[in-house]
Amino acid sequence: MPSNAAVTPSTLSRLDLPWQINWDIHTCTLCGRCTAVCPVNAIELGVFRKRNMTTPFFAEKTRPRSDFSIYYGIRQRTDPGYACVGCSMCNLVCPNNSIEARRSDTFDMLRFHRDRAGQPRTRGGRRNSPDSVLDQIKFIRISMLTDPALDAGRHEFEMRTLIGRILSPAKAINARREKGWIPPVREVYPLLIGGMSFGALSPNMWEGLQMGVAYLNEELNMPVRMCTGEGGCPPRLLRSRFLKYVILQIASGYFGWDEIIHAIPEMKEDPCAVEIKYGQGAKPGDGGLLQWHKVNRLIAAIRGVPPGVSLPSPPTHQTKYSIEEAVAKMIQSMSMAWGFRVPVYPKISASSTSLSVLNNLTRNPYASGLAIDGEDGGTGAAYNVSMNHMGHPVASNIRDCYLNLVKLGMQNELPLIAGGGTGKNGNLAANAAALIMLGASAVQIGKYIMQASAGCLGTEGDRCNICNIGRCPKGITSQDPRLYRRLDPEKVAERVVDVYVAFDTELKKIVAPLGRSTSLPIGMSDALGIAHKSAAERLHIKYVV
Repeated sequence: MPSNAAVTPSTLSRLDLPWQINWDIHTCTLCGRCTAVCPVNAIELGVFRKRNMTTPFFAEKTRPRSDFSIYYGIRQRTDPGYACVGCSMCNLVCPNNSIEARRSDTFDMLRFHRDRAGQPRTRGGRRNSPDSVLDQIKFIRISMLTDPALDAGRHEFEMRTLIGRILSPAKAINARREKGWIPPVREVYPLLIGGMSFGALSPNMWEGLQMGVAYLNEELNMPVRMCTGEGGCPPRLLRSRFLKYVILQIASGYFGWDEIIHAIPEMKEDPCAVEIKYGQGAKPGDGGLLQWHKVNRLIAAIRGVPPGVSLPSPPTHQTKYSIEEAVAKMIQSMSMAWGFRVPVYPKISASSTSLSVLNNLTRNPYASGLAIDGEDGGTGAAYNVSMNHMGHPVASNIRDCYLNLVKLGMQNELPLIAGGGTGKNGNLAANAAALIMLGASAVQIGKYIMQASAGCLGTEGDRCNICNIGRCPKGITSQDPRLYRRLDPEKVAERVVDVYVAFDTELKKIVAPLGRSTSLPIGMSDALGIAHKSAAERLHIKYVV
């Protein structure tokens, strides 16, 4: 800070910041790469005045004097608006490893100074909760058979699940006889890529995900599906044969749906399904927001809005006043748009009202399932206050809904899709298997695929997490060409394939000892145990110590 600068109540020192830049003057060549790549302009090239004391020899009769020199160096800005986010891009591009970001060991004072000009820190965080219950669950049912069919390395498993209203033979015959129609059903891979919109993600990231999904389907025969999120999708995808690998999402903002509806007569393939988003686990009771600086001309054209305006999604569908009305109107209208050929299901945030939503869906023949998003989901674009203080864990919510379906005798009829925090600590296959055995037919992931396929730098410890402001250092969530050109779509596609192949291997390693080689162990809770008595009682699984 300059010596003549005024010290105000909002003035911070480097020690008050959560992330501090350490710069080595001896190895730095002042190439400027670090300052050019910093997404939040936390560092700058500074001009420093250095004072050197010169002391003469004893024999000389001159007095000590001060000499001043000027040199250039790297300086960290302490203004709260330019605080370092710890992404370490400066270290990644430095040729001499002369600079790095380190987490401060002292108390973070920045948290009290983010709310300048009456604007609270509403976005950019992640949930900082301890190890989830999913990570504590163990698989305790081990078959003692020596059948080679149970060997995960030698047997071909059917890792498939169904989306749609799965009627029993008797119900199917009656439905065809009375209505001449059977609900549509899709066979998919049990790990879905959840809704991340074209706009929230950069064009390169979105294209990379789509390329990876297409390769998995076309070359590896894995029916992986990706949800578009709210905001529509590029017109060329709507008119291509790859649309069958996509789940289209409609949400409370209805962004992009004019383009989708107009493209229906020209669609070569039907989409896999239509997801109606009523809530998100990371923002329960609240809608999303695409800020104006991410709404370029392309995004504006797809969403049917003027460029450069913020696009908030209302927390609920403003034209619907109850879940009963939503089921009667929204689900039926979306089914009618595709001639009742496409499964339609709602997505809600996990809450104590999930059972009410489920009970209404069981009475509607056009509902094709229910997606439940738990509190641990969300990227760095979620509200801090929502993530830290609102929401419901997905494990117990899925379990309650599945047991309710069991009471109704419909556990094999209406599929449940779980999401929110799956693989949060890197244990993707184990978490997904636990949710499936608790009753989920499929699992959605979003944040995990960003971290695994594109090298997202955000962490639960509040590192980076600036997805919302369009300055993503890796170009994952930015609409700035200077940033998203850092991301190679083909490399993203390769990593997506790697993630799914590895997940498939691990899931088979878990499922094989259970003695289930032909189908997913949906609801097979006798295979689960946990060393937490209250959690075991809540989830109706075995207590093991």
